[in-house]
Amino acid sequence: MSSDVTEPKWSLRLPADCSIAAIRSVYDLIREAFGRQDRLEIDCSSVDKADVTSIQLLLSAAKTGDAQGRPVVLTSFSQSLRNTLRRAGFASEAMIDQHFPQKKDGI
Repeated sequence: MSSDVTEPKWSLRLPADCSIAAIRSVYDLIREAFGRQDRLEIDCSSVDKADVTSIQLLLSAAKTGDAQGRPVVLTSFSQSLRNTLRRAGFASEAMIDQHFPQKKDGI
């Protein structure tokens, strides 16, 4: 967890396995973190196993956050997660950026 007085947020690092076999525990992690602060940053750098269920969960979290005025920002997409995004139909970086709010270069 990181705390910054000017920007309250909760930082969550996804586990290596975000496949359908582990998605319930990933959902529980996101749900718990979502309830803690106004802003949630999800670090995706450790994801080694991902499938369409992880994409659906991340999309749902981003849309839920948007609807509630509570930003959900994804950081550091692993290559495995990027490959899964492309296989799921997100053909370009622009398309990924459109659906998954990302923090890039410290911004």
